[in-house]
Amino acid sequence: MHVTLQQLRAFVAVLETGSFSEAAKAMHLSQAALSGLVKELESRVGVRLLDRNTRHVSASGVGGEFAPLVRRVLANLDEALDSLANLKALRGGTVRVAAPEPLSCTVLPGLIARYTEQYPQVDVRFEDVPIEQVLSGLANGSCDIGFGPAGALLDDALQAQALWSDPLWVALRPDDPLAGRRAVRWLDLAGHSLINYMPNLAANVLAQVPTRRHPRNIVPVHRVNTALALLRVRAGAAICPASAESLVRGFGLAFLPLEQPVVRWRVALFERRGTALSPASESFAAFIRECARAHPERAV
Repeated sequence: MHVTLQQLRAFVAVLETGSFSEAAKAMHLSQAALSGLVKELESRVGVRLLDRNTRHVSASGVGGEFAPLVRRVLANLDEALDSLANLKALRGGTVRVAAPEPLSCTVLPGLIARYTEQYPQVDVRFEDVPIEQVLSGLANGSCDIGFGPAGALLDDALQAQALWSDPLWVALRPDDPLAGRRAVRWLDLAGHSLINYMPNLAANVLAQVPTRRHPRNIVPVHRVNTALALLRVRAGAAICPASAESLVRGFGLAFLPLEQPVVRWRVALFERRGTALSPASESFAAFIRECARAHPERAV
């Protein structure tokens, strides 16, 4: 049974106006066209829905029971279309974002705040989780957009777009002999314990540094806050992107450029491959890309 929405709307319009001619005017149709829609509907359902006489039109017994169901269907459709229009106009919608440290406690909160100022009715839900959970959340659909290091290993279901890069700097205790310098060389860190929170440090960072300049003692931790808190109470060093300066100085640590060589930490946006984003998520991703383009000095 093939019934069209136009046929249902014509049936309801006749009931509401009590007249084929008035219903035709309301639907901007000719009376013949509207009458044809009602006849098609009755033919499709196999029962008379309207009782007609020369002076009035009313619902038949079956039509009277059918009418509330039709009104409910049309109301639900109109509500769904209104909701879709709101989503397209960014008057609603949800964006689920995930990112690891240090992005989650430095750059991203400010970017999210700026976006929600512009689109206050979009709900941006943010999770600070390790990069492995960022990627798994994208794969299983529990998040829409992810951020992390551009060197993260992706499976075929995900894709990455590099956004920006920051030079790596080094955090030191204020009483460290290196803390008074303008900058620190990698070779200067050879005798320091490196308190490291970065996953894949060897591939993403140390591969860009001559072997003889590598820190010799690596102390692994899981979070940048842990690394900085540990550095406050013991000798060593921690490497962070330059954008983490406010975070590092909040721990009372010195923060200096790391040179010879300068190594850059690249940030990428991750999405599911071949999956269309919602209007809100697409808007958020476009906003982040525009923010990245607005800082050419941090270009990848």
